[in-house]
Amino acid sequence: MVVLSSGAGNYVTSNGRKYSYFAGNNYLGLAGHPDVRAAAIHAVEKYGINFSASRHTTGTSDIHLELEAALAAFKGKDDAVVFASGYLGNSILLDIMKGRYTSVFADKSAHSSIVAAIPAGITTVYYYDHCDAEHLASLLEYNAGSCPLVITDGLFPLTGEIAPLDRIYPEVVKHNGLLVVDEAHATGILGESGKGTPGHFHLPDDELIYQTETMSKALGSYGGFISGSRELIDSIREGSATYQASTALPPPIAAAGIASLKIIRDNPDMRIGLLERARQIRREVRALGFHTSGDGTPIIPVIFDSPDRARQLSHFLEERGVIVPFMNYPAREIIHLLRLVVSVTHTEDQITNLLELLKKWKLNENT
Repeated sequence: MVVLSSGAGNYVTSNGRKYSYFAGNNYLGLAGHPDVRAAAIHAVEKYGINFSASRHTTGTSDIHLELEAALAAFKGKDDAVVFASGYLGNSILLDIMKGRYTSVFADKSAHSSIVAAIPAGITTVYYYDHCDAEHLASLLEYNAGSCPLVITDGLFPLTGEIAPLDRIYPEVVKHNGLLVVDEAHATGILGESGKGTPGHFHLPDDELIYQTETMSKALGSYGGFISGSRELIDSIREGSATYQASTALPPPIAAAGIASLKIIRDNPDMRIGLLERARQIRREVRALGFHTSGDGTPIIPVIFDSPDRARQLSHFLEERGVIVPFMNYPAREIIHLLRLVVSVTHTEDQITNLLELLKKWKLNENT
């Protein structure tokens, strides 16, 4: 386990040593952005550390309402609601929508928060082959007559793959279902202005499509959120026990989210440049003979057929001052990989050094 004694930027400090850092989820570098830091500091000075109450009682502040309005504007929705953690979003949404579906169809590589979110009363649960819309279609056809809810990650956190919503969505419509997309790693990255995976595929702003999201990845802050119609958001505020019983987001966290959204809005080239850089690095990794996957996203897995080789490469890089972690991550399917993450903060020298080390390890392995 890497123990940090610094912030998570393009460089980190661990055990008294400085490392080049190709890990984590700080894709846009906002977790350490000076404007985000300044906003958080100002909020601490104005509000203190914690409102020490739930939103449902006395924990709602003007800064929460400002953040929710900013998130709704960012997503182009009527309203938004924030809560303690992005992990909770799927549970909150699937619980509040009970009665609208009788069966659940999830990607086999779905995040653990998706699996955990399926209500106990739903007994018809199928896992379709990873990113396989045809398999999903056959399962939906086999269960014709049910009220299906299809749920998937938008951008898969281990493999960098984008769920094929352009092929999944028509099947959902055909079977009068609902589509829920976990956008934890897509928010701020994919789609027009970073609005997420449905926007990436230019899907309609459809009442059948729901998104659960977090501010803890590309947005550089913390806390989960759901945006949508005023009716949906009011139903969460009034009917979700998880939301009602949770302490409100701390003021510096809310302020950081507001500042990050402004940076994203004012700097669209930042996201576009990140994706282009990621595509270039993925091409280089492939050219070196490594197996990878993904669709031009900032998550570039280096995939192995055994955990030993993956660990060896991770240790090789760490010994030479570069952190690219071997992943032992909760998922239904076993996969052995190094999760290489590109950030807008990485310098050309860092990228060149990383690629040279990958080439050296590959040459040594083949001799």
